[in-house]
Amino acid sequence: MRAALTWRDKAEQCIYDLAFKPDGTQLIIAAGNRLLVYDTSDGTLIQPLKGHKDTVYCVAYAKDGKRFASGSADKSVIIWTSKLEGILKYTHNDSIQCVSYNPLTHQLASCSSSDFGLWSPEQKSVSKHKTSSKITCCSWTNDGQYLALGMFNGIVSIRNKNGEEKVKIERTGGASSPIWSICWNPSRDERNDILAVADWGQKLSFYQLSGKQVGKDRMLNFDPCCVSYFTKGEYILLGGSDKQVSLFTKDGVRLGTIGEQSSWVWTCKVKPDSNYVAVGCQDGTISFYQLIFSTVHGLYKDRYAYRDSMTDVIVQHLITEQKVRIKGRELVKKIAIYKNRLAIQMPEKILIYELYSDDSSDMYYRVKEKIVKKFECNLLVVCSDHIILCQVCCLSFSGIKEREWLMESLIRYIKVIGGPPGREGLLVGLKNGQILKIFVDNVFAIVLLKQSTAVRCLDMSASRNKLAVVDENDTCLVYDIHTKELLFQEPNANSVAWNTQCEDMLCFSGGGYLNIKASNFPVHQQKLQGFVVGYNGSKIFCLHVFSMSAVEVPQSAPMYQYLERKMFKEAYQIACLGVTDTDWKELAMEALEGLEFETAKKVKQLFTYLAENLFFVFYLKCLGFRSGP
Repeated sequence: MRAALTWRDKAEQCIYDLAFKPDGTQLIIAAGNRLLVYDTSDGTLIQPLKGHKDTVYCVAYAKDGKRFASGSADKSVIIWTSKLEGILKYTHNDSIQCVSYNPLTHQLASCSSSDFGLWSPEQKSVSKHKTSSKITCCSWTNDGQYLALGMFNGIVSIRNKNGEEKVKIERTGGASSPIWSICWNPSRDERNDILAVADWGQKLSFYQLSGKQVGKDRMLNFDPCCVSYFTKGEYILLGGSDKQVSLFTKDGVRLGTIGEQSSWVWTCKVKPDSNYVAVGCQDGTISFYQLIFSTVHGLYKDRYAYRDSMTDVIVQHLITEQKVRIKGRELVKKIAIYKNRLAIQMPEKILIYELYSDDSSDMYYRVKEKIVKKFECNLLVVCSDHIILCQVCCLSFSGIKEREWLMESLIRYIKVIGGPPGREGLLVGLKNGQILKIFVDNVFAIVLLKQSTAVRCLDMSASRNKLAVVDENDTCLVYDIHTKELLFQEPNANSVAWNTQCEDMLCFSGGGYLNIKASNFPVHQQKLQGFVVGYNGSKIFCLHVFSMSAVEVPQSAPMYQYLERKMFKEAYQIACLGVTDTDWKELAMEALEGLEFETAKKVKQLFTYLAENLFFVFYLKCLGFRSGP
């Protein structure tokens, strides 16, 4: 995960709160005694709103996007329309600390230092309720039935829609751990309503609606000022005295930093249904980031392992569609899979798993070894008995460095190409265009060839005689490994894979198309979104965004290319990968007409045709053709 700054602005006063319009087009900022309305697409200030006489502490939008509310140190709450017009104002006896709209209605909760109010358009007056402590934060449950209040004395009070207390959560730390921010998980998939609570005892905690704590307190080592969930509840944002915004899982596992700031972060929220995050700071800085979640995955033949929810790994069998989830409690940084081995790198360790059995359909993994050490590497590869880290060193499963290879340039691509256990070979492509083969048990690297452009993707044919390379110019180049001769090249490629069952067939993807090339025939194209990562028989494995799928591709086109040149044996090999009955009959008849009887006899569809055409049988007898030995 990385954060890209989209835009930034600077107000003259502290940014205490912000709220997105539900459609994500506008951002309302509480800055000084004004509200600032921004266009989220480019950071343009649409309009400042004046109405409060003192510092605005809080702002909230109604779920339907028709209204929003603001609360201020001037003890007033103002209701605004989506057209940025103030239509109603009411007051409390003290400064307003927080406001929140019921997610299902226009009922508004407004909380001050001594009480909280509940108001809706059909009411003539605000229903107010006294509290024993200053309210610092509030949040409604998804169904709009309950309102949680976070108190300065460390207590969480859960109220119904009428303001009656139903649950009181008294936490360890009490007044020495004032609650500063709370938020219910908005996910509809959770079995229970889960409340995230951040306090100035520097803890993050989770509670059910019943008041029961979920898991243990998570120590933060900073004073949190704001906590909020992503729209689907899968991640949490936290900011505060550490002058940065951090991303956490919904269970409170820290995943990384979104943006470092120059002062305390008082508010941070995610744009609805997106990966954009807005941040407001003590010094008036407003920052808008795009979060980019990279795909962390590994593929070996028909097994695909990928990261899910940042801490889990799912292994998918691409043929049977079976899946198994390996749950983790730490950020998954790298994944590698090879035969019956699976390696998962976390911040402080690498876990090596093995399959329970040798059954090819087995999907159950168990921990085999654990290397407790922090590694900084770009790529991770697992073999039968070793871990390969790039730039490039070979570790045993016990974590002992056995050998190291020095490369002339950065590694851009690496994959295991098989071999005996403990002696596997690896194909390596470098940024300077060099392509090498290294063996796990040999310190010397073998240079296969050197080209002038950087390597993006590599694959070696089944017989190890040909090498396909995709370079930085999106060109697919195919070489004879032994002579170094460039056999052919094709444009518009982002990835390439040889067919594991056919030496002369490869596929490459790019520009929204799948390209299949047999021998030196012209490319056959069909539409396909994503990246090709494997090619086995008639199945092409394609990665699109975060999803891997097996695409069944009929081999008719390349078969007919061979038939046109009377290459019947090669056409038969292609047909065996997967063609229609009509294609088989065409192959048989073409082979007969070409007097290639050995090929024709292999085609079972031929005999069905002959049984239906007695005259043709008589003709074949005249040629001396027999239907069996």
